[in-house]
Amino acid sequence: MSKYIFITGGVLSSLGKGVTAASIATLLQESGYKVTMIKIDPYVNVDPGTMSPFEHGEVFVTDDGAETDLDIGNYERFLNRNLTRENNFTTGQVYLSVINRERQGDYLGKTVQIIPHITDEIKRRIRKVAEGKEIVVVELGGTVGDIEGLPFLEAVRQIKHEEGRENVMFIHVTLVPYIKAAGELKTKPTQHSVQELRRIGIAPHMIVCRAERELPRSLKDKIADSCDVDREAVIEAIDAPTIYQVPLNFLNQDILKPIGKILKLGELKPDLSHWNQLVKKIISPQKRVKIGFVGKYVQSKDAYKSLTEALIIGGAHLDIRVDVQFISADSPSQLEKLPEMDGILVPGGFGERGVAGKIEAIKFAREQKVPFLGICLGMQLSVVEFARNVLGIGVANSQEFDPKTSEPVVYLIDEFIDFTGQKQIRTHKDPLGGTMRLGGYLCQIKKGSRLEEIYRQRKVVERHRHRYEVNPVYIDRLEKMGMIVSGMSPEGLVEAVELQNHPWFVGVQFHPEFTNKLMSPNPLIVSFLKHSYKYRKW
Repeated sequence: MSKYIFITGGVLSSLGKGVTAASIATLLQESGYKVTMIKIDPYVNVDPGTMSPFEHGEVFVTDDGAETDLDIGNYERFLNRNLTRENNFTTGQVYLSVINRERQGDYLGKTVQIIPHITDEIKRRIRKVAEGKEIVVVELGGTVGDIEGLPFLEAVRQIKHEEGRENVMFIHVTLVPYIKAAGELKTKPTQHSVQELRRIGIAPHMIVCRAERELPRSLKDKIADSCDVDREAVIEAIDAPTIYQVPLNFLNQDILKPIGKILKLGELKPDLSHWNQLVKKIISPQKRVKIGFVGKYVQSKDAYKSLTEALIIGGAHLDIRVDVQFISADSPSQLEKLPEMDGILVPGGFGERGVAGKIEAIKFAREQKVPFLGICLGMQLSVVEFARNVLGIGVANSQEFDPKTSEPVVYLIDEFIDFTGQKQIRTHKDPLGGTMRLGGYLCQIKKGSRLEEIYRQRKVVERHRHRYEVNPVYIDRLEKMGMIVSGMSPEGLVEAVELQNHPWFVGVQFHPEFTNKLMSPNPLIVSFLKHSYKYRKW
């Protein structure tokens, strides 16, 4: 029988429930248990695929083609393995499933209600993921008290009774603010948040306290007494220099002792020796490199979460501190920083805003021989820039920005085979949600290319999230002038390009950051950083 750990949040959002959940799951996995994770998002969207990066942050893509919450990316990086579309679900998905079943007559004419029909669907999804696993760590998005989160809290409350108390644990993440004027840490928000949770019918077994500074023992005891938890079950989660330090911080506070006691797991002894070595290299590396990150969503910290984490992780494996310099693609003054960079990265994105600045950055990297990595749109624009300035096709463009362009070096493919083997048809008028090339696809690598040198194999599977493709009609002209197509899909779609006579210039249609994990960094990211350091300017 599986055991469940449900992680809720109180007081406000962005407390770090995802990192807390991933850290606990990592400790349990390293203790020898088969662990999986679920992120429940209470918003009504079916998935975050159509949400603005400023609104929601990054959309993380799983290998099976799901557009998911960015916390799924954290889970994969911590657990060092792939998750699936089933590991993340939303209010929209739950209600859509129930409504579809009602339309099909599956409820035999009954009145469809929140309880039991919605809560039963939530429980069904959780238990499906639990199959074959010993422990399931479930993060409930949102904040206790939010109206949209109530069905999920009711569902997990029911699971406690159905699975047995020794198989279910509740951990509540809350805020202990420091009031500077008074010079005090305040526990009242935590007390009120736990009271709200208990009013719903859930009594937490553990309190994880987010705080800017260490909590004195007397304050922890006060929280334990007022929230009715064991004193050893009050864990502080103070700001850490890296999120990968958090499992170590939790372990130092014996967080596994109360978890083992409540879930009847016995004594837990995880081996985090290798993890600890990598964390030390993240915090105190011996070398440094400066990367110019030229994007359009750079004001949002979470918009490029997986990519920034991939740079940090890749740097750790090289013992390099990666100084990411965010450069807004639509700011001419910021683009003036490009000569100071050791490497230039142009990430993916949608829409025409910032395209001119990205092309300018690509041109600079090509002409000045600065190591360059273009991802998704970054690769497409590297082809546009090369076509305009090397091939002499001044009006070369992408159909994304000019559907009627006479020189569509990047175009909208009418049909393609998705990761399940099914034919997909798409046009400019298709709905935005779920109509992209999503998930893991095979890339066949050209023999003797830089890409083969990087991956050390001729076939790799990487994840995609895009609608537009490099037009194969232009391949001969591109290669004749020095831009080599070094990766192709079995269907003949361009997966990667690279420049001859350049120290390191690679563009890829896929997203290498989505397969990057703390213990197994993506080789493309590592190679980019390695060569950026080699050609650094100081």
